[in-house]
Amino acid sequence: MMTAPTIPDLFKTIRRIQISSVQLANDALAGAYRSAFRGKGMEFEDVREYQPGDEIRSIDWNVTARMNHPYIKNFREERELTVLLVVDVSASSRFGSRDHAKATLIAEIGAIFAFSAIKNNDKVGLILFSDIVEKYVPPGKGVQHVLRIIRELLAFQPKSKGTDLKGALSFLGKVQNRKGVCFLISDFLCPDFSHEAALIAQRHDLVAICLTDPYESKFPAVNLVALTDLETGKTALIDASIAVQETFSQTAKQRMQQNRHLFKKIGADFINIRTDQPYLVELHKFFKIREKRRI
Repeated sequence: MMTAPTIPDLFKTIRRIQISSVQLANDALAGAYRSAFRGKGMEFEDVREYQPGDEIRSIDWNVTARMNHPYIKNFREERELTVLLVVDVSASSRFGSRDHAKATLIAEIGAIFAFSAIKNNDKVGLILFSDIVEKYVPPGKGVQHVLRIIRELLAFQPKSKGTDLKGALSFLGKVQNRKGVCFLISDFLCPDFSHEAALIAQRHDLVAICLTDPYESKFPAVNLVALTDLETGKTALIDASIAVQETFSQTAKQRMQQNRHLFKKIGADFINIRTDQPYLVELHKFFKIREKRRI
């Protein structure tokens, strides 16, 4: 379980994340974000003379008739998007059995998407939720705005411990009317939220990012162990027999498959990121899939 960082540690972490995220947004993921997410539409820019191979459907017949020579309409993508980071800050999202707690990874991944967005002149907003909506930062632009978002991701202390994805998605639907790109970052250890997710996926470009820790899929090989549920506070004494370990692993596998199936069914993307593996590999894979889909 994470404790609140001290002010000097917080500033150091924010600075480290800023440097690494800007570098990734400029280098490793340069162009990938822009290619993966479409703008709001195509906007007429100007006309130019027709050249062999141009799309005939783009001929401007009015200009062609006046100039007695074929001319083509040029369009540019109306680029500006609104990006919403919808982030789980429940107690389970603060868990970490290895060097990286989920919350730190969430901040790093959120920062990459945020800096990629402002590099492309897009707006970025933030919704933090537990079993209530804890914090809403309206979409904005600029480095200072992104640094505020990183600070909230790292240092925010939620009032509640549970998880209510239904409520968070319903709130998103109310505050974001125009189509946007929504990154839903959670461990998805919560009751069914399929109906609300489907409604959001109809209106927005929804990308689910599932953060998992090794201990959530593989029960440690111990004998008797006392476990405490971080969200409810309930404690139970478990005999970690081989049968219990196998059931635990199978349940985790089924939960992951169900989440993948849900988001595929509603037309949303799904990325699984483990706390014990490099997340950049999964992000690269995601961007490549998105780019191919646009071709």
